[in-house]
Amino acid sequence: MDRRLSRRKLAIAIGALVLAVPGLSACGFNYATDREYTPGNGTNDLTGTVDVLNAVIVSSEDGSGTFVASLSNNSVDEAISFDALSFGSNSTIEVAPFDPVEVQPQSLVNLGDGQGIKVSGNIVQGDFIELSLAFSNGETADMDVPTVAADWEYTDLDNGTGVPAPAGTPSATESAE
Repeated sequence: MDRRLSRRKLAIAIGALVLAVPGLSACGFNYATDREYTPGNGTNDLTGTVDVLNAVIVSSEDGSGTFVASLSNNSVDEAISFDALSFGSNSTIEVAPFDPVEVQPQSLVNLGDGQGIKVSGNIVQGDFIELSLAFSNGETADMDVPTVAADWEYTDLDNGTGVPAPAGTPSATESAE
């Protein structure tokens, strides 16, 4: 009789252990593998038709840098262009003039491929800077992006074109009038 009772207790203990293992393991609710995660230093904005991915300002020296990001157009039939980059009315950061960047439907444009936008002003490596991207469809992406050093994976990315006009300096078209 003791032997049967002993086997029953062992069977119950093994059954309880088998049932408890999933609850005690890494499995459960809100799995880490179910959450969206993109490894990288940059900021992502997925709220509009155009996703802004891994947005950063790459800076080789304090006071200037290049805004880079990947732009993914989720529209199936409309090309959308990135038209303006702004830093708010109280910011001293200036943006170099740039041509709108068109993103075809269901495609991606990486501004790090030589299309980065040169910026200058109160830019310090390690800081986060508030900025806003404006698109041709009327949507905007408001973000806080990090300023990263131009090394490791960001080597040679502080190569934006154009020169930002210093604050208070009239643009070339205003000077010609």
